[in-house]
Amino acid sequence: LPLPLPGRRRLGRAPLLPLLLLLLMAGPARPISFQLPGKARKCLREEIHRDTLVTGEYEIGAPPGSSTGPSANLKITDSAGHILYAKEDATKGKFAFTTEDYDMFEACFESKLPVGTGRMPDQLVTLDMKHGVEAKNYEEIAKVEKLKPLEVELRRLEDLSESIVNDFAYMKKREEEMRDTNESTNTRVLYFSIFSMCCLIGLATWQVFYLRRFFKAKKLIE
Repeated sequence: LPLPLPGRRRLGRAPLLPLLLLLLMAGPARPISFQLPGKARKCLREEIHRDTLVTGEYEIGAPPGSSTGPSANLKITDSAGHILYAKEDATKGKFAFTTEDYDMFEACFESKLPVGTGRMPDQLVTLDMKHGVEAKNYEEIAKVEKLKPLEVELRRLEDLSESIVNDFAYMKKREEEMRDTNESTNTRVLYFSIFSMCCLIGLATWQVFYLRRFFKAKKLIE
């Protein structure tokens, strides 16, 4: 039987796990479509890490059978209310911005179509929002840096692996913060329990001495 060469490792499931994770996360994101009624407002929220490039494309279709075109406003804000992108009477366009901190971002579409007596058809809104590796234009990077197709793919995989490492680092940091919070809470509960027990013991001792003095004063006990 042939013996395994020294220094040579057999391929198992462990080395395939990172590759499988890369392939799962490398899948293209699908755009989101929804119906926007007249005089209505719908918002989409997403948590995004800091220093992350965010790009998006949107398209608002006119209601079928309507004589007027699409009429809606688009506004993208963070949790503090800062406007990152705004467009009135939006029909079709693109936007891009870079996040400064980890935050919850909100994209809101507000219809301006009047609600008549009859049933007004809804507008179809399509939003394709990308961030991180998905938002980068590797074709443009290849043209600027004159990269070969294999080099472009390696660059994309490198950025993807870095993004995964950053996500795991963030998850580890959040887990450490939660663990510290739990330990601090447990310590406070322990101290409060000890303080409560001391108060109860002190109150019980005071009651015993008070009742004993009271009964002695009434000459019920010696």
